[in-house]
Amino acid sequence: MIKVLVVDDSLFMRKIITKILEEDEEIVVVGSAKNGKEAVEMNLKLSPDVITLDVEMPIMNGLEALKEIMNTKPTKVIMLSSLTTEGAKETIEALENGAFDFLSKPDGKSVSLNIEKVSDELIEMVKEAKKANINLLKVNKPKITKETSNKFSFSSILKKKAKTELQGHKKPSKIVSIGISTGGPKALQTIIPKIPGDIDAGILIVQHMPPKFTKSLADRLNELSNIEVREAQDGDKIERGVAYIAPGSHHMVLSEDKETIKLNLDPPSQGHRPSVDVMYNSLIKNYDMKSLIAVIMTGMGKDGAEGIKKIRELGGITIGQSKETCVVYGMPRVADELGGVEYVADLEKIPEYILKHIK
Repeated sequence: MIKVLVVDDSLFMRKIITKILEEDEEIVVVGSAKNGKEAVEMNLKLSPDVITLDVEMPIMNGLEALKEIMNTKPTKVIMLSSLTTEGAKETIEALENGAFDFLSKPDGKSVSLNIEKVSDELIEMVKEAKKANINLLKVNKPKITKETSNKFSFSSILKKKAKTELQGHKKPSKIVSIGISTGGPKALQTIIPKIPGDIDAGILIVQHMPPKFTKSLADRLNELSNIEVREAQDGDKIERGVAYIAPGSHHMVLSEDKETIKLNLDPPSQGHRPSVDVMYNSLIKNYDMKSLIAVIMTGMGKDGAEGIKKIRELGGITIGQSKETCVVYGMPRVADELGGVEYVADLEKIPEYILKHIK
């Protein structure tokens, strides 16, 4: 059985979430809490396998509770977040601080309309969280010394310098395409800051996320990185040293001119929009495979597996994240089983593999 602690300041939501979870015979709700302080105490007392944690609560909010939980008794935590700009920023911070994943929280008016979708997503997420390696979720923040502090302080200066040096030569010789899902924000924060600002490649990223969350993720990565990171817009020209994250709810594809990003609202692929496979298939159709590096990383499901297999068969370089470093070894596993992964790399080593094939 999977033991779950439900935390929400709304009695109504606690009942709804409990009802959803206990419809599955593998899950039992061992307790509920109405604020973060109670959540921390009950985590120590009940030792749940998974916690569903609301973000906005009195006494101690979800972010504060998450940090305390990860410090006192690390547990797999699923954040329930509102679909607001502020909620998106808080969720990205929660993922940085050890949350397994998040689910957009239905409000009281809409919960009856999308209860089935929420039910399926939440149950699947709880089951995947139970299997996740808690050590990969723990926060290992580097010590801030004068040297590292200066490094981060000069990040924006280095970024501007790299962009200035590239004036007149913005078109990249290669494209790096990254597909990623559960565990993605933290994984991207590990690899994107390691990419030099003068890289001769444009980077396309599909991260499964709703609207607003992808913008907050792009902004956060941009703060941390030497390359420029932005949420993609329809008509963007792909430039060297720039990473484009597909906005939530839109597919991101490459136009026939091989240098322009197009966004569309075509039907979801395997339940996803944006979809990794849609991005990969567009690159297969409109780009030279010898100039493409495709990377598939941590995440539930199999989105991207078929696409990356085709890319490898057509001569593109393909990299899959190793099982040992994935929060959820789903997408890379299926891709590898299909024969789509040429190189298997630990998370920390992925930038080295990318740069090796760009030189």
